Amino acid sequence: MSKLSPALKGLINAPFARPGQTPAPANIRSVYERIAREASEKKYGRNPWLTISAAATFTLNSPDALHSLFQVSQQQQSHQPRDAAELIREVGLKCISFNGIPRTINCLGAFRSGLDASVQSQLSTKPSRYVDASNVDATNARGRQLWQSIYTPFDTKLFDKLAESHPDLPVYILGSHYSTLLSDPAERNGLASIGRGLTSIVAVSCLRAQTGVGPQVLSHVFGLRKAVEQGAHQTEAAEDVDGIERLASDEGCEWILKSVDSISEAIGGSFAQARESKL
Repeated sequence: MSKLSPALKGLINAPFARPGQTPAPANIRSVYERIAREASEKKYGRNPWLTISAAATFTLNSPDALHSLFQVSQQQQSHQPRDAAELIREVGLKCISFNGIPRTINCLGAFRSGLDASVQSQLSTKPSRYVDASNVDATNARGRQLWQSIYTPFDTKLFDKLAESHPDLPVYILGSHYSTLLSDPAERNGLASIGRGLTSIVAVSCLRAQTGVGPQVLSHVFGLRKAVEQGAHQTEAAEDVDGIERLASDEGCEWILKSVDSISEAIGGSFAQARESKL
């Protein structure tokens, strides 16, 4: 294979292109601690605050900050080490639908490498999302159900609108994201479960941290409210839905957005340039 010229290598890794991951700022632990404390005081639940914080941190491309987040979860005694690590990993996986694949690849790899060997050894190694002839119909139905749940009563109209942009756009979004990634298979194989409400929280947190996608933030804020209105949380694990009803309120949604903003302001990164320009 031919070698790259020094000039090309230099351009790929030019500082202005921000080629590396975002370092964790010195104050990020205090930001996570405050979010965890407020979640406890406001009764927003254990898994939601960790989900919000992890989704924003994946979006901002800071695996070092993910390690700080994991440590805060242990300091707060909100999660067992394995449970916290599995939840953070699952959030990172679902972030692909909103941030793309590269940040999740880099952050998940660095996150696992930074865990103690005792925690690494407890993490699930069996996948849960293979699609074959035996489950393809059920997988597609699961994705359609999630799509309808989030976007009703405009789910069909939105599908048709996206198809005007490109006929395969809604097909890909529904088949490759809502069906196989954003909706959870029934068998988790030891992996964390991120149900209907937490999935909307992942979406809101990622999109808020990105900036520039206000219409999508709005859609998924409504998606969170619809999860509660439809009673989706009533059939999910207690730790996944604890606080969801309060988080779906005006006050709760404001807290989600402000929590993400505080993480974004602390970490910075390429998705936070608009915020940085104001400093």
